[in-house]
Amino acid sequence: MTGPVQALDHVVVAVADLELATAAYETLLGRRAEITAPAQGARRAWVRLANMALEIIAPDGEGPAGDRVRAHLAGSGEGLMALAFSTQDLGEAKRVLARRGVTAEPSYGGALFATAEATSGVPMVFVEAASHPVSEPTAGAGVVQALDHVVINTPNPDRAVALYGARLGLDLRLDRSNPQWGSRLMFFRCDGAVVEVAASLTAPVSDAPDRLSGLAWRVAEPEAARERLAAAGFDVSEVRQGRKPGTHVFTVRSGAPGAPSLMLSADPALEEA
Repeated sequence: MTGPVQALDHVVVAVADLELATAAYETLLGRRAEITAPAQGARRAWVRLANMALEIIAPDGEGPAGDRVRAHLAGSGEGLMALAFSTQDLGEAKRVLARRGVTAEPSYGGALFATAEATSGVPMVFVEAASHPVSEPTAGAGVVQALDHVVINTPNPDRAVALYGARLGLDLRLDRSNPQWGSRLMFFRCDGAVVEVAASLTAPVSDAPDRLSGLAWRVAEPEAARERLAAAGFDVSEVRQGRKPGTHVFTVRSGAPGAPSLMLSADPALEEA
């Protein structure tokens, strides 16, 4: 990477009921969450994986974080709310981002918050890099190991290339159009994870905002993961062959609020290139 971003630090999911959502994500990922004390008008639970963390956040009283979550819930309902990228030096990151046309200002917790105009509508936060232990497994087989990729839908793929490649400095590893899928897929490597940007091949290009649309989790044993989630009452598809030969995937259609999920046995986006 040749920019202010070091890695994908965490993905934020906004929910109305923290306890209910935390229990669901503990089951989905097969790992124990840590609920932290209320701060800035919000309560949070964290599940930390090998390459990033999931932040589950709900409003709790008055404060800037709670205001952001309430606004998201009112406008979009429960779901993916923001991407947080890590950097070694927030001051230098702010300077480089500004030179590249991305306005990011300090806010609560010392993080930098980018304006929606600068990030094509996907809320982005920049935080200082820190290491944390991986959350303890709560299941035997089929435990999620890492995030493979986060999916963003865009109506303007060239704008996305400019943002994620030129401005943020992520490594564009693959740019592929497939008429059978009806989409153009772009994979931007961000340390141990991938930001996948998808654009329709049939819809007209527009200036409408981009949208966070899903998460793909990496598991060593997809059959065991599917069996575990089905037994817990999740609506899951059958395991099927992935787009890359030798990989296997299944879809989690419901069970955890707000973040459509795919489970896959490998990281094809990272292995391409």
